[in-house]
Amino acid sequence: MTDVWACVPVKSFTGAKSRTASILSPAQREVLAATMLEDVLSALAGARRLAGIMVNTIDPTAAALARRYGARVVNDGALDGHTGAVNGMARILTAEGGSALLTLPGDIPRITAAEVDAVVGSCRTPPSFTIVPAHDELGSNAVLCSPPFSVKLRFGDDSYFPHLMAARAAGIEPTIVRLPGIGLDIDHPADLRAFVNARPYRPTRTLTLLRNFGF
Repeated sequence: MTDVWACVPVKSFTGAKSRTASILSPAQREVLAATMLEDVLSALAGARRLAGIMVNTIDPTAAALARRYGARVVNDGALDGHTGAVNGMARILTAEGGSALLTLPGDIPRITAAEVDAVVGSCRTPPSFTIVPAHDELGSNAVLCSPPFSVKLRFGDDSYFPHLMAARAAGIEPTIVRLPGIGLDIDHPADLRAFVNARPYRPTRTLTLLRNFGF
């Protein structure tokens, strides 16, 4: 089976989740970002089909969390935005002979180990490309590239369909996997409410935190 590394880019927690500033204080947003990341790392650590976990960050709290879950911490491209950080991890894997990159954000706290294994299980003979869209089919909440640079990635608010086109332009028919946990990222106040009300019930650290915040 192709060796797949989970690669998570993490920005500084200071000023995190600014789009929720209308309902959360700066301190609450920092704690939320760290708590969501821990839920993601917990799921990745519980997955059975990953070769390893890599976290690209310069945030000391994020780095400490990552190491607690057995992740390798790097900083190649960490200051170059989401896309730059992912490309940095792709460079490292390529230089070390890594077979495949599975990149996910740190703000999908309903993710499960089973979902991670399902994405890894979708990996085809290289070159291949798998994508898990956000619930609104705008964002790209998980992308698996085998090899790491098989498709040119560019993340943003509306990256899902551009990534499909980029894969096809590279001669690869994308594999699309829809998963409710990975699909629910938290960026806006509406996402917080959707997360709290999501079913089936899943006892995550993030849900406990938001309940304590009064949601």
